[in-house]
Amino acid sequence: MSDNIHHAAADGYATAAASYVKGRPDYPPEVSAWLKDALGLRPGVTVLDLGAGTGKFTPRLLDTGATVIAVEPVPAMLAKLSAALPKVTALAGAATAIPLPDASVDAVVCAQAFHWFATPAALDEILRVLKPGGRLGLVWNLRDASVPWVARLDAIVNRAEGDTPRYYTGAWRQAFPHAGLSPLQETHFSHGHTGSAEDVLLNRVRSTSFIAALPPQERQRIDDDIGQLIAAEPALRGQDVVTVPYRTAAFVAHKLG
Repeated sequence: MSDNIHHAAADGYATAAASYVKGRPDYPPEVSAWLKDALGLRPGVTVLDLGAGTGKFTPRLLDTGATVIAVEPVPAMLAKLSAALPKVTALAGAATAIPLPDASVDAVVCAQAFHWFATPAALDEILRVLKPGGRLGLVWNLRDASVPWVARLDAIVNRAEGDTPRYYTGAWRQAFPHAGLSPLQETHFSHGHTGSAEDVLLNRVRSTSFIAALPPQERQRIDDDIGQLIAAEPALRGQDVVTVPYRTAAFVAHKLG
């Protein structure tokens, strides 16, 4: 494991790969059109899924007809991706050490990942592998905390985050502007994650890196607090199927020159 991988990712994702597959929401249908229109993904182009995890987003890239290469530093997650998506070239690597030649891909996509490596060094490496005019796409799925019970759920989760990089803090934005990249263009979509409370609430939280890295007693306390939230919330209590509202934030920039 590279020393450059944050401890929450190295420890948490190594043990939570199964919960990640079960608990992570899909992406809204509008993302497919965004990938084609904003990123230019289509047959005949090559896209790098950087920080690909278990491959939750990768099928969206495959659906465009593009050739997909996935790079992921956590072995347990890369193994899940390789088993599920044999058509994808899956490589061990990191954002600061991408195992590809210079100017070899038409686009780089980071889904639920860029906050882990939002540094000038990573952007330099992304620019290295992008062809001239190539595009960088950043995508995040976020619970919609404008809904009161979702805000209470986030409060349970956030108290355990420590120094873990997160999208919502906005710290990742400090990597921009970056020489060689155009300004980011931002788009938002709304959708929902529907399923059993076990999957869309408990497994989703269990799949969070810094939750999975906690000692068992502290993980159980988080589970218990979410159980109390479910019991207290009319929209959740006694429901076989629940929907967690989400919004998706998508950003695109292109390589200049």
